[in-house]
Amino acid sequence: MNRTLRISLVAGALMVAAAVAAKVITPTARLAQLRAPLVLDTAIPVRFGDWRQETELTAQVINPEAAGALAEIYTQTLSRNYINRDGERIMLSIAYGADQTSGLQLHYPEVCYPAQGFNLASATKGTLQTHQGTLRVKRLRTSLGARVEPVTYWTTMADKVVLGGYDTKFAQLSYGLRGQIPDGLIFRVSSISNDAPHAFKVQDDFVRQLADALPVQVRTRFIGTPD
Repeated sequence: MNRTLRISLVAGALMVAAAVAAKVITPTARLAQLRAPLVLDTAIPVRFGDWRQETELTAQVINPEAAGALAEIYTQTLSRNYINRDGERIMLSIAYGADQTSGLQLHYPEVCYPAQGFNLASATKGTLQTHQGTLRVKRLRTSLGARVEPVTYWTTMADKVVLGGYDTKFAQLSYGLRGQIPDGLIFRVSSISNDAPHAFKVQDDFVRQLADALPVQVRTRFIGTPD
């Protein structure tokens, strides 16, 4: 057998092997279809702890993504205003996507906010202590004109908290090797305040009380499995 023929046969074998491997590891099972349906509007209570939904439009929840992008990427979205007994307000925004493949990934606020004209002063990783454990989060300081809006957010992929980059790719690969397509959501709380440290403290209190009030059967889908 001449050298050219051997190279051709080896190349052909490698292409066949690659095609078979791709077929084997291509995820086909959607976790969203294997688990109980997640309905944001009913899963998130309108009243819990010191907080209640504020239906009067006193502070507008701004979603920094265009409506078209929301409809294309997310299966469900939820936006609400809450107020506590001290008159402190929180804006809650949750977006859920049933398919977290690479083409339909959640969009991160540190990209979306500037795209809609916000100034992003800082974006840092942090932790939030809940009664269920330590939750990894991102903290943003944003502004739009006179509106100063500190933001706390995190994203989940199935029951794992992921904060972009390596986290997201590793989780996708992990589920993909099991033939699974994970669902995921982005959970964002923010408030209008010139005092970012105090705003983050109030946001932590809101998240902590909400985590306690979430139905146990869906809690990890919102806050992952905390450390």
